[in-house]
Amino acid sequence: MALLVSSGPALASDSAHDYRVLATNKTATMEKELNEAAGAGYHFEATMGGESAFGGSEVIVIMSKDRTAPSSGRYVYKLLATNKTSTMQKELQEAGREGFQYKGQTVFKTAFGGQEVVVILEADRQAASKAGYEYKLLATSRTSTMQKELQEAADAGFVFVGVTVSNTAFGGKEVVTILRKQSGQ
Repeated sequence: MALLVSSGPALASDSAHDYRVLATNKTATMEKELNEAAGAGYHFEATMGGESAFGGSEVIVIMSKDRTAPSSGRYVYKLLATNKTSTMQKELQEAGREGFQYKGQTVFKTAFGGQEVVVILEADRQAASKAGYEYKLLATSRTSTMQKELQEAADAGFVFVGVTVSNTAFGGKEVVTILRKQSGQ
């Protein structure tokens, strides 16, 4: 379900942006909705998972569009969703090789009562460089362990891009951190 949200009444100068709110309780449909909006010129801004007043547990994405820019379909999106950190690591690596950059992550409560970490990735079709990326996913229930692992990853050239706390399939409540570096570094 995609909703178009207007920016309200015009002020002294009209807004140069349009916003689109995407909300679904099925992660399988969110990637399709992201790419449909991107085809109309919209660009990812933010995501959040949670309970909405009428939709129940939903993944919500905010996208924006510069009214002065052509609707070129410049961006393409990939959504990854899993409760297994090993699966997410593998999927991140595959997307990174294809040039997808991390844009955001959230936790989403599925219809079956579990939780999934949802990661949204973006590729720019007009980018001059088609560089790939390497991703590292760290998951631990101990923040002291995360400190050490983050530093080791940073020393290996990785840069922090996002964090969530989620119930994963194997670790219970875990801090899930994602880091990225350009391939070949």
